Amino acid sequence: MKIGCPREIKPQEFRVGITPNAAQEAVAHGHEVLVETHAGVGSGFDDAAYEAVGARIIGSAEEVFATADMIVKVKEPQAVERKMLREGQVLFTYLHLAPDPEQTRDLLASGCTAIAYETVTDRAGGLPLLAPMSEVAGRLAPQAGSWALQKANGGSGVLMGGVPGVRPANVAIIGGGVVGAAAARVAVGMGANVTVLDRSVPRLSYLDDVFMGRLTTQYSDRTAMVELLPRMDMVIGAVLIPGAAAPKLVSREQLSLMRPGSVLVDVAIDQGGCFETSKPTTHKDPIYEVDEIVHYCVANMPGAVARTSTIALGNATMPFMLALADKGWRDACAEDPHLAAGLNVHAGQLTYEAVGVALGLDWVPTQKVLAA
Repeated sequence: MKIGCPREIKPQEFRVGITPNAAQEAVAHGHEVLVETHAGVGSGFDDAAYEAVGARIIGSAEEVFATADMIVKVKEPQAVERKMLREGQVLFTYLHLAPDPEQTRDLLASGCTAIAYETVTDRAGGLPLLAPMSEVAGRLAPQAGSWALQKANGGSGVLMGGVPGVRPANVAIIGGGVVGAAAARVAVGMGANVTVLDRSVPRLSYLDDVFMGRLTTQYSDRTAMVELLPRMDMVIGAVLIPGAAAPKLVSREQLSLMRPGSVLVDVAIDQGGCFETSKPTTHKDPIYEVDEIVHYCVANMPGAVARTSTIALGNATMPFMLALADKGWRDACAEDPHLAAGLNVHAGQLTYEAVGVALGLDWVPTQKVLAA
């Protein structure tokens, strides 16, 4: 199979879909790897690193898309990239379709087979291709929030860890999953007073045990939010419903409960965001204010630490990429129901229920597609 890796073109996205290590494995499996020139530079991999393992450097994205049987990326294809997709071609990348009707329409119209990293599952019910980037985004969230809290950036001027005689920042993390636990680890390490909210009592019990009293756990409901928001300097949104639009957990009206200069960090922005006032931002222009509350809603947070993120993502995606290349997408998905869970679009049909529900579109069960 010809596996293509174009350079990412989303603003301030420095990751790359295939590492030299992954390229070497694919070549060893008998596949041809086509990498757009300079695709890996933002992650510290020059063209020579790919050529040294047998990959072929291609001069343009147009040629990569026109030649490859499977396109492997990091972020969802941008509008210009979607026009280059074709019927029968496999796209393997993050998609986040639920809040993105335009992308969904374009993928359906292209006739391609699109497999989303974020909905591939594992035997434990986890999301193995989302987890490494969730770890990165979670660890970045308190760092980004502490920067936004600085007075020069519009924040209230509260230091995360305080100093002797002055209280540290109060941080609420909504969601105790992979993102929330990673965010809690860093926020606690920075010296903040941390409260994690979740609706899973077993998960709250787990976090309470792991952090050994260094944070507070609280069951998440409307009353808890109303009580917490006036005391918080920072709120991190870390709630995920696989493949679906994120629930809105803080309303525009509730911003009035917060002190001016408080910060919202929305890690769920790829899935539409979990604050009503959230809108996607970029690393170049990461924050904005609504009612004197600072919002940090960068849609590709892990891109800021591209080297770490690319290697972590490549380690996770490589076995699935090789299965798709070795067996073809249909056989690979038929043999592995966890990979099949990643199928979102095939030949003009939507195949993921949560996306169909979010966008009001008809969808076809994956098993029906595989049996066709």
